[in-house]
Amino acid sequence: MKLKIGFSPCPNDTFIFDALVNGKIDTEGIEFEVVMADVEALNKQAFAGDIDITKLSYHAYAYLVKTYVLLDAGSALGKNCGPLLIAKRPLSDAEVNNGHIAIPGKFTTANFLFSLAFPEAGKKQEMVFSEIEGAVLGGKADAGLIIHENRFTYQQKGLIKIIDLGEFWESSTGLPIPLGGIVVKRSLPSEVKLLVNRLVAKSVRYALENPAGTKEFVRSHSQEMEDEIINEHIKLYVNDFTVSLGGSG
Repeated sequence: MKLKIGFSPCPNDTFIFDALVNGKIDTEGIEFEVVMADVEALNKQAFAGDIDITKLSYHAYAYLVKTYVLLDAGSALGKNCGPLLIAKRPLSDAEVNNGHIAIPGKFTTANFLFSLAFPEAGKKQEMVFSEIEGAVLGGKADAGLIIHENRFTYQQKGLIKIIDLGEFWESSTGLPIPLGGIVVKRSLPSEVKLLVNRLVAKSVRYALENPAGTKEFVRSHSQEMEDEIINEHIKLYVNDFTVSLGGSG
């Protein structure tokens, strides 16, 4: 059986899926066709129903719960790992509400959290996450929502943090930050959905037990090439919730 699977080129995704898509574990008769894309592009593919298994923003999943089922394995969920609002200079709440804000996509969890913190902000510009820092530096946006590797490098480029939206979420709710999960089409047979969950969990465990073995695949797709940044990224987004959401997830 061949299934189309989507995930982003970010280190946490390539880290956990390396074993699954590169023949390092037994996939029990399942062949995977890989679609690697930006998180919002994956969200849109899921809305179109074009993909069998995919990384999906939790915000997007709220709209797609009738089409996809959330797997227990593979999630990016945790503490101190939320998106950041960054700018070239300090901004007041009024300036944020009235300013042009670069966001990584309408259906991203980052945009959802930003909307909770700044419900009056209406001048949003959607762009690929990797272009946001440049848009702020170039004056095309007054501030930007950054995710993935960018949270480790923005200060090196002279940008400052306006608000950590993960801290905002945690202080408001006391709950882990729900960034993205792995979903599978509800229309697939139950035994296939269970198998996919088992295989994703197996791939995550393989990566955690053999981190050096994932390095080549991760580096080949990472936006940032420094090992320290890549390792910090993986450490931040891959945790116990990635193996299993469990009760607290």
